[in-house]
Order: sequence, then structure tokens, then C-alpha cells
Amino acid sequence: MPRDIPVANGRMLVTFDSRYRLRDVYFPHIGQENHTDGSPCAFGVWTQDTENPANRRFAWVHDDAWTRSLRYRDASLVTDVRLANEHLGVSLVCSDAVDIDLDVYLRGIVVTNDSRATKLVRLFFHFDARLWGNVSGDAAFLDPDYRALVHYKGKRYIWLSGCTDDSAGLCSWAIGNKYVSTSEGTWRDAEDGILGENPVAQGSIDTVAALEVTVESGQSATAWFWLAAGNRFDDVRQLHEEIIERSPATLIERTARYWSFWSREQSARLKGLPEPVAALYQQSLLILRTQIDDGGAILAANDSDIFQFGRDTYSYMWPRDGALVSIALDAAGYSSLSRRFYLFASELITRHGFFLHKYNPDGSAGSSWHPWANPQGDLQFPIQEDETALVLYGLDIHLRTTLDTELVRRLYDDFIAPATRFLLSYRDPITALPQPSYDLWEERRGVMAFTIGSVWAGLHAGAHLADLFADEELARDCRDAAEQMRASSIEHLYDPTLGRFLRRIVTDGDGIIVERDTVLDSSLAGLYMFGMLDANDPRVVATMEQVERDLWVTEIGGIARYTDDYYHQTTRDTATVPGNPWIICTLWLADWYIAKATSPTDLQRAMELIDWVVARALPSGTLPEQVHPYTRHPLSVSPLTWSHATFVQTVRNFVKRQEQFDRSGWETFLTE
Repeated sequence: MPRDIPVANGRMLVTFDSRYRLRDVYFPHIGQENHTDGSPCAFGVWTQDTENPANRRFAWVHDDAWTRSLRYRDASLVTDVRLANEHLGVSLVCSDAVDIDLDVYLRGIVVTNDSRATKLVRLFFHFDARLWGNVSGDAAFLDPDYRALVHYKGKRYIWLSGCTDDSAGLCSWAIGNKYVSTSEGTWRDAEDGILGENPVAQGSIDTVAALEVTVESGQSATAWFWLAAGNRFDDVRQLHEEIIERSPATLIERTARYWSFWSREQSARLKGLPEPVAALYQQSLLILRTQIDDGGAILAANDSDIFQFGRDTYSYMWPRDGALVSIALDAAGYSSLSRRFYLFASELITRHGFFLHKYNPDGSAGSSWHPWANPQGDLQFPIQEDETALVLYGLDIHLRTTLDTELVRRLYDDFIAPATRFLLSYRDPITALPQPSYDLWEERRGVMAFTIGSVWAGLHAGAHLADLFADEELARDCRDAAEQMRASSIEHLYDPTLGRFLRRIVTDGDGIIVERDTVLDSSLAGLYMFGMLDANDPRVVATMEQVERDLWVTEIGGIARYTDDYYHQTTRDTATVPGNPWIICTLWLADWYIAKATSPTDLQRAMELIDWVVARALPSGTLPEQVHPYTRHPLSVSPLTWSHATFVQTVRNFVKRQEQFDRSGWETFLTE
């Protein structure tokens, strides 16, 4: 289930599903650790007519009886969630935020009484504790001084409390066990509107916090809940006191204003774009920020439902994703974030000069299925070489964009030079192409077209950076190797019979090609995307035209990854659905149309593809990895950081190209 409305501050990330259930609470890093482990935390409402006490009802807001609208406030990372239930006679407007400075998640709830009778309303906030990401060994107790629930395990504390306009602290609570004997969980205790108020529990636990307001007919009342995260009891206690002192309403408002200020300059960059495109561009940048840790890690996604597929998540930093996101951030004017990424990544390079498969947000190595040994038992590097190449490529773009020479000086000896030398050395002496590695889809090993294009770009980036430090031999060798690679890619990957490039070749130990992979793959865009071949090269044109024709999903549009893509496959009817449409693959096609455009008219197809992506965003603006080819629902993870970054980059490419045509037209007018 997608995460419709993530909110974060760079250390704490909280996500919600489409039924407004809190699903993930990450701290102290974005993506690490998940203190609910993705388990749904419910939110309930109980009402009672004050003049007729027997007329009382209860409902969880994820029930079908509710209407729900999950969005953000305009240009903000504060939510605007609207809920209504005719049977209860109430409607709610909820504002969710993670404070910009404090590691606190806040929820403001405006309760409106839509009935004719005065109502007593109780709000129930359920927290399914799984601190450190596992279900055992938790503990929770009531702090009577603050009327708060304190959850802890080791050096992780989660404080749950709240207030209304009339009182501070919870009006009631429940602490108990889940999955013990016949116990489903403490959340069941809320359904009669009265909580048991057990003061402590340990083991496998969950808790429910309650607030109460009285609301006259047609009137509204406000309540606030919050979760504070820290490493010690005093950390969360002090956060609670600060919330009370400043007021939760003030903290939510300052968070809304901060993000509005953070993103407001984007409006000047979006001149002439359709409003829906401009709106998604701005919201994409904000959603991107929720997936970036303050320590520099850029996480691929933090939708823990993917845990059920392969028993792992996307909560890792892939160097490839991080570099491409950083390029988009630089293009959009957020270079301080990309600078943090390059500093973070530079600490991770191996002594061989390459990056491993992926990393945790704290910089430790992430799980991997890439072996260190080949079938014969000999050493093989467990890498996707494009990841190393693209970080160099991105860093060079960062330098050209920001003139951040201090960063390059800091990274040259320990990161830039070793990574460049690795790209230079990890080549087949016969073909001059890169040695085999895993592809960007992490499914097959060989010499990939996408990898070749990225390594070519990495070598040119390394040469430019080496020039700055008079490393002339390295710069010369890189440029020579890049040109050899370009010529060899045309010789070995272009297939005149198919009239297009191959996505992969497989070589033996002597550099002899033993397999030619003819499967049509959208990642063939990598041959032009990083500059190795021109977008108007007839061979590139023929390749991309086949990608558009044969990977287009007939039912709903969009470009599949490759023919007969198995990942989350929904049908074997590959004639109409070669694979599920992917956001990034569709945008790569748009980028190609932008790159080869010679007049404003040529940009029309690119805008059609951009519009297709806009139409696939959830109402909140979140973009998934894939889209179901029949139902149009998000598939795999959502939001996917790469999807949002590619949208930002494609829109920037479109605007830049449009501006070039505008200037060209004005200059022509002046000379006539």
C-alpha cells in the first residue's frame, strides 16, 4: 500500500497509507530504524450525544464508512487530511507535521459537529510499538506527572501524549499486550469508548492514547497528539515540555511556513508550465526532502510494505539513485543537499575504488545478493559499475553548477582519484568496454549499454576533475579510454539486423562475446542520456523509436522497463502489456524528445509524456515506482525517490530547452 503523505525533518520520518493509518516511524535516521516496522497504527473516533447518552458510536478512520482526502497544504510538508463520517455526525481536518527542528511528530485535529445534538467526542491514537524494528522486548508505562505514555527499548524512547484547549495530557489510556495468547492488541480496548488504563506492560505491546472534547452542533473543537523520539527518557520529557511551552499549533504553523519558504523560489523557475506540472514539480521537491537524511544519505524509498516482497525494503542508499537525485537537486537550486550526499558517499568508497551495492543511512553496508565469487569460485566484484561512475559524473556536474571547488579539493585524493582509476582499470583489454558487472535493474550480469554510457560519462568527469589538480596523465588516459569505449560500443552493441542497440553483451575471460542480449530495454536511453551518443544519432533514434513503439503499454500508456518484465508482473499478455509502466522509463523517453528537439513544436510529445506522469500521481503528489496497467493503482513502492527526482530533472530539461528556443526566436527577431 503506498505511503500517501510522508512528513519528515531529516532525522525523523513518519508515513501514512491511503486509509490514514500511521505506518512508519523512522528515527534517528531517515530509513533507519522503523519503530513500528510498518505495522498499521489506527486512529479512532467515539461520539456520544450529551442529551441522549445511549446514542453513542465508534469507528476507526480506516473503515469504509469514512470519506477521506489525503493531501498536503499548498507547497508544504504539513498535511491537509479531511475525514467525514455521516453515521458519527462529525468531520475532521487533520494537520500532520514533523517539526523542522524537534524530533516530534504532531497531529492537530479540528473536530466539527455536523449533527444537531451536542456531542462528547473521544479521539483514540493507537501506537503499535516495535522499537528498533522488531516486535519483542518493548516496554511502556504511564508517566502520571505528564499524563503521557512512554515507550522504550534500549536507547530508544517514544513519548505519546496530547492536549486540548482545555487540558494538557491524555484524558485516558490503555497499555497492553498484542499477539499474546488470544490477544489481538490493545487497540480493541478503544471500541467501546472506554480505556482500561493499565499503567504498564512489557514484551510485545501496543498502546492507545485518548483525548476528549465537547462540541456543540455546528461548532468545532481542536485537539493535538504528538510522538516525541529520543535516546533517553530525559530527551523525550524535555521535548514534551517544549511542545507545551510553545504550543503544538505554533510548531505546526512554523513548520508549514518553513517549507513554504523552502520551496517558494521554485515558482519563478516554472514560467509557462501548465499549473498541474508546476504543482507536481514543487511538491516533488518537498517529497524528495522527506527521503533525505541529514547525514547525507538519499534513500530510495521508505514504503515498508515492500518488505513482504523478498523480505527486505528499499530503505537504503544506492549510489546510483543518490547521484541522479543530487543532479536533480543541483538543477533545482538545492545544492546544499547534494553536497551532503557527496560528502557522505566519499566515505564509503572501497580500497579498490568502487562502491558496493547499497548502504544503510548510517553508512554501513546494506544487504546484497551480489556474490563475491563466480561459479568457478574466483573473486568477482559484487558491483553495479554505473553506481561508481554516476557519482563521479554527478560530482562534476555539482562543481560546474556551484563552483564548489572546496568540496572537490577535499574529496580529490581519497575519493575522486581512486574512483576514476578504478573506472579506467576495470575495462576489457580486447573490447575496451567495461568489465562485466550487474545491471541497474540488479537482475543480470554482463556488459550493459546503460553501464557503458554511465562509465563513459564517469571517465569524462574524472578527466575534468583531474585537470583541476594537474593530474594530466590520468586526465589524458581517461579521455582516451572514453573515446575507445564510445567507438567500441557502436561496434559491439549496435545490431544492424535489429536496427538498434543491444542492451547487453556477455564476454568470456578472454573478452570474446559469447551472448548478445536482444531484449528491448528502456535503459538503452543511457547511451545518449549522459552524453556518449547524440540524441539525434540515427542509431539512437532508431533505438528509442523501438522503445516507444514496443514498450508502450497499450491499456494506459507509459513505458515498461523491458519486454516481459517479471517484477510485480500483472499479466503475461506482453503484446499489450510488455511490463508495468514505470515513471522513470516514461520520463526517459520525454528526455529524449527534449534532447533532440530542434523547434518548440518538437517539445509537444515530451509534454504529453510529462502530463502522463502528472496524471499518475496520487492526490497528495506522491509518485510510485510502477503503475498497474489496468487499475492504474501504484505498484511496488510509493513514493519512489528516483521517480520524483527524474520528474524534477525532466521538467528542468524541458524549461531549459524552451528557454533556448525563446532566446533563439528573440535573437532572430532582432537580426531581421
